Amino acid sequence: MDAPQDRRQELRRQLTLCRACGYCDGYCDVFPAAGRAQVLANEDLTQLASLCHNCRGCYYSCQYAPPHAFGVNLPAILAEVRSDSWDGMIWLRRPMRLFQTRGLLVALVLGLGIAAILSLGQPHPQAGGSGLYRDMSHAMMVTVFVPAFLAPIALVLGGIRRYLRSVDAGPVRLRHIRTALIRGMRLDNLSGGHGQGCNFERQDRFSDLRRKLHWATVAGFLLCFAATMAGAIMHYAMHLPAPYGLASPPKFLGATGGVLLSFGAAGLGLLKLRADRGLGDARVWGGELAFILLLLLLPTSGFALWAASGSRLAPWFLGLHLGSVLTFFLLLPYSKMVHGAFRLSALIVEAQRQQGSRR
Repeated sequence: MDAPQDRRQELRRQLTLCRACGYCDGYCDVFPAAGRAQVLANEDLTQLASLCHNCRGCYYSCQYAPPHAFGVNLPAILAEVRSDSWDGMIWLRRPMRLFQTRGLLVALVLGLGIAAILSLGQPHPQAGGSGLYRDMSHAMMVTVFVPAFLAPIALVLGGIRRYLRSVDAGPVRLRHIRTALIRGMRLDNLSGGHGQGCNFERQDRFSDLRRKLHWATVAGFLLCFAATMAGAIMHYAMHLPAPYGLASPPKFLGATGGVLLSFGAAGLGLLKLRADRGLGDARVWGGELAFILLLLLLPTSGFALWAASGSRLAPWFLGLHLGSVLTFFLLLPYSKMVHGAFRLSALIVEAQRQQGSRR
C-alpha cells in the first residue's frame, strides 16, 4: 500500500469486518463512531483515525487478527491513515515528512546549530546583566523566542481549522469543547473502555501506565509553561527581574514541572522502544521517538543549566537549553506534538455527533 487512497481502502475493508463483528464496541470511541456512519467516506476515515489513541486493545482481542486470513490489524492501518491525514493539515509539508523519517538527525542538527549561534553570538558577560542575563540579554531572548513561539502556534491553529472542515464538522459550541476537554484530560480512549487501561506495553494484559505517563508529561509541560508566564509577569508587571529564589513561582513551578516532564517523557520513550512497531505506523516511528527525546531534553538541559549557574559553563548550557526549547517550538507543527491538537479536534467532533444524536 504505497498510496494514501490504498490505505484508506484497506481501512474501509477492516472497519467493515469490525462493524459486522461488534466485539470491540465498548473499547473506545472508534467503534461506535464507525457504526454510526452509513457509508465510510474519506472524512469519516480521517475522523476515526484521529479518535484512535493506539491503545491496541482491539488487536489483542480480535479473532480476525493475523495470522487469520482476514488480517485485521486496526491499530496499524488507523495509524497510517492518521499520519497521512495530519500530513495534509499543516502547511509546509516537507518539514513534516523530513522530521517523520529523519527526526533525530533534524532535531540534533537544528538544536546544536541554534545552541551554537546563541552561545557564540553574544558577548559574555552582558554589561549590566545579572543571573542568566549576564550570558544572554533579555531583549535577545524576547526577540528570538516570541516569533518562534507564535508562528508554530498559528500553523497548528490553521491545521485545526482544516481538520474541522475536512471531517465536515458542524458549528463548534462551548459544550462540545467542554466535553472534549474533560474526556481528553481523562484520556478515556486509553482506558480500555472500562477504566483498566490499555494494551500498549503489556500486549494481552491491561495496564494503566501509559495513561499515567501521559498525565505526568502534560502536567510537567504545562507547569514549565506556567513558570515562563510567571517569570514574564514578575519581570514586566511587577518589575522583578531574574534571578529568582527557589521558592519563587518561576523556580518552583519550573522545577516541579521539569521533574514530571522528565519522568513522563522518559517513561513514554521506554514504552515505545518495547512496544510492537508492527501495530503502529512504522514510517514515522523514528520521528515519534525523536519527539519524545526532544521533549526529554527540555527539562534535563534546564536542570543542567541550573546546576552550572555562575560557572564558566553557564553560557554553553544556556545555549543548549534555549536551543532545545527553540527547536521544540520550531518543530512543533511537524512533530507528534500536533497529536494533542488533532485528537482534541476529533473529540470535539465526536461530542457534536453524540450530542446531536440524542436530540
